[in-house]
Amino acid sequence: MVRAALIVRGLESLIDNATLVVTELVSNAVDHSRLPSIRVLVSRPSANGIRVGVVDRSRTVPVLRTDSNGDQVRGRGLVLVDALTEQWGTEPYRWGKQVWAELKEETA
Repeated sequence: MVRAALIVRGLESLIDNATLVVTELVSNAVDHSRLPSIRVLVSRPSANGIRVGVVDRSRTVPVLRTDSNGDQVRGRGLVLVDALTEQWGTEPYRWGKQVWAELKEETA
């Protein structure tokens, strides 16, 4: 879905990073919300950018882990999200939350 949205919008250069970011956000939602449904959103806040969001029914806010425990196999997804995006954050809802991230094409 994200790939198709980026192609339609002419933002093919963002496909690899955007699909990785969405994969991480969806994985977090599946792992931590433990509820049967999530929603993926794609919008275009600017001519050269995309905003992806993952909505779930958990109210637990994700935390960027900066510890360097090399033995941990999991828990570093938001580090990737933070590195690949212009900005990211959480929008709380009464019944859950949306974790979103914005990516932009580099302009020459």
